[in-house]
Amino acid sequence: MSVIVTDTGFNADSFTGAVVDLPSDTKPDALAALVAGAELVRIEFPAFSDGRGFTLARILRAEGFTGRLRAKGHVIADQYAMARRSGFDEVEISDDLAARQPQDQWLARADWKAFDYHARLQG
Repeated sequence: MSVIVTDTGFNADSFTGAVVDLPSDTKPDALAALVAGAELVRIEFPAFSDGRGFTLARILRAEGFTGRLRAKGHVIADQYAMARRSGFDEVEISDDLAARQPQDQWLARADWKAFDYHARLQG
């Protein structure tokens, strides 16, 4: 099983629409064709130290993807703000990771806009 993490905490996966799964090594120039018609795109994170998924999310949003974007796999609570700023709407983690990093650790990073140094510099 897995847990969906959003700004409100842990949730069950209730999505039933068209899903496209992308590995972290997806070529950026292939993104538009791969996600055409998808309502939800899940980008795999094979390791917490592999940040390619953040780049893919940012490119998808820059290219106009407006559907749900989900990081899936080895994303840790400390990376939640980065995931949200990159364009992800949610993170899918394993039950094991949710047990090691409970909801309160994720919620501590849920106010990700408040800690955006770019916004603080501009405001």
